[in-house]
Amino acid sequence: MARNADERLTNGRIHLPKRVVERPLRQVAKRVTMALSILVATALLVWFDHDGYNDNVDGEVDLLDAFYYATVTLSTTGYGDIAPASDMARLVNILVITPLRVLFLIILVGTTLEVLTERTREEWRLNRWRSALRDHTVVVGFGTKGRSAIQTLCATGLKKMQIVVVDPSNKVIEAATAEGFVGVAGDATRSDVLLRAELQKARQVVIATQRDDTAVLVALTARQLNRTAKIVAAVREEENAPLLRQSGADAVITSASAAGRLLGLSVLSPSAGTVMEDLIQQGSGLDLVERPVIKAEVGKSVRETEDLVVSVLRGHRLLAYDDPSASPLQLTDRLITIIRATPSAPQPPDTRPLPQQ
Repeated sequence: MARNADERLTNGRIHLPKRVVERPLRQVAKRVTMALSILVATALLVWFDHDGYNDNVDGEVDLLDAFYYATVTLSTTGYGDIAPASDMARLVNILVITPLRVLFLIILVGTTLEVLTERTREEWRLNRWRSALRDHTVVVGFGTKGRSAIQTLCATGLKKMQIVVVDPSNKVIEAATAEGFVGVAGDATRSDVLLRAELQKARQVVIATQRDDTAVLVALTARQLNRTAKIVAAVREEENAPLLRQSGADAVITSASAAGRLLGLSVLSPSAGTVMEDLIQQGSGLDLVERPVIKAEVGKSVRETEDLVVSVLRGHRLLAYDDPSASPLQLTDRLITIIRATPSAPQPPDTRPLPQQ
């Protein structure tokens, strides 16, 4: 019950990537040490010049009186029972004790000032992030599937600040922000949570929830908020894939059956299974990518291109490489090719990775 209450209190909150800061206990210890040091220094100054001070009680200022005077002076209480009498004592009050009093007060109220400053800075960062965010990627779910999808996107050159993670768990969002991603804690089936993730301005949405029914609701909500975004979703059961497509998903990956097919292929041919695993792991070995047809390739056959073409995407039709209608290539076609991954080199222009299975 306590966990549910905590989730409700932070539902929909945006978490920007955290900056490395000093531990709170260490900050408090430093400030307490500085304040005590100032108090001791002030008391010693008064005690060394005790002849220049007048005590209305007994006329003498000892070490205890010096600490008492330093305490009431630095806290701006100023009872007046002990006061500087000589010119030297008054000069020390003006030049030394007064600046120490100001420094002491700054340390005491430093925590409050820091909180206010941090809130202002965080609000400014949040407003700047919202105004600059365009054509980003929203990833719903930061589990194994969500993390793998993000790794693939980052391997193709997508910046971390262009990815927004949505997850109902605060601990998961804290882990995402620790890795440099923007996180929104909340239920992604609710439109207000997705609006906080600026989904209406997103270019693509990755749905990697743990439950298929949740994925369907998220797809429905996301499609209602953004009619043009590309939505890719993962489901556990293959029978739920048509329902997700009807809910607005452009591509549906069946995680359980895809893993089963890869297992079966590895049993029949371990080498073929290794090649397939290499193809779906972006950024190393061989990569399966989608790119546009360049002008030099227009009119040529599929086999005449420099890359190894697997399929041709013509409009909404996906043509196999050996389909007679795939050749000659047209300028509006897109090619699905196998290339050698070169991490040090930039990705080909307008190259997009295929959905991972």
